[in-house]
Amino acid sequence: MPAVQDLRQALPKAEIDWVVESAFAPLVARCDGVGRVIPCDLRRWRKSPFAAQTRREWRAFKQLLQAQDYDSVIDLQGLTKSALVSWLAHTSPKGLRYGLDNQTDGSSFEAPARWVADVAIPMELHVHAVQRSRRLCAAAMHYTQTGPDCYGLKPGGMAATAPVLKGQGSNTFAPRKPRVALVHGTSRVDKQWPLAHWVALGQRLNHSGFAVALAHGNAAEKATSEAIAAQLEDAWVWPTMGLDALTDTMAQCAGVVGVDSGLSHIAVALGLPHVQIYNFDTAWRTGPTNDAPKSARQVSVFDSPCPSVDAVWQAWESLDTPVLCR
Repeated sequence: MPAVQDLRQALPKAEIDWVVESAFAPLVARCDGVGRVIPCDLRRWRKSPFAAQTRREWRAFKQLLQAQDYDSVIDLQGLTKSALVSWLAHTSPKGLRYGLDNQTDGSSFEAPARWVADVAIPMELHVHAVQRSRRLCAAAMHYTQTGPDCYGLKPGGMAATAPVLKGQGSNTFAPRKPRVALVHGTSRVDKQWPLAHWVALGQRLNHSGFAVALAHGNAAEKATSEAIAAQLEDAWVWPTMGLDALTDTMAQCAGVVGVDSGLSHIAVALGLPHVQIYNFDTAWRTGPTNDAPKSARQVSVFDSPCPSVDAVWQAWESLDTPVLCR
């Protein structure tokens, strides 16, 4: 998203389309400057490549992708699947495909991405994931990257199917007091924070005048959310929501504390006060950056085997967040 904002500033007349997995399409649609959002389901299609439904959806995807001839096609992922999309896209007579020339520390990189690119751009080895995309686009389009990360992520309207809480006006999720979202769910067990730590943190937030909200993406995460909420004075387990509704709902929170996960990165993009918890020293690659003006609002905390409750609480209290009476 910051790469899109860079492109808009450097090339105001540029028309920018974005190919993305369908599950993330509603999120990309909220990014300022994106024209067509072209959804695909490569993850699902490769599980049943010869099924009739897969063939139909694949043809429809290619038709949508190839409806436009592009002056530039930029592969920001450096994977075989993204190289396939880059190769399938049609270019104008002078159009070029751009990609990464090499792997960077801790990232996935697959050789076909370099083979497909007309121009493969070398990247320094130790670079933040967001900066990698910004620098790749700047090198491809011949402009100088400047300024802090700007995401351009704009929350949309609330989902029509969202439950309405009585006495809270037209805003279905407006809290009666500031609410902090706890993001405990992650696809990797070694990134998780102990349940007892979440409970202790939630209790401190409650005692400081905050309500607590808990998101979930599957049945196991919902059970964890309910286990945490059961031990707090003021906590609400959010109903099941799509990524777009989760983004819109989280945007109304006073802040977010979460592990290294997609929802935590959305909190960064929304500019919310945020503490991101790391059990590994990898915050430099994916965590909140120290670029102004967000440095006083977003920090990461690392320790092994995991950060303590005190460390996370101290990080939270250091942020520019609402000050409430205890």
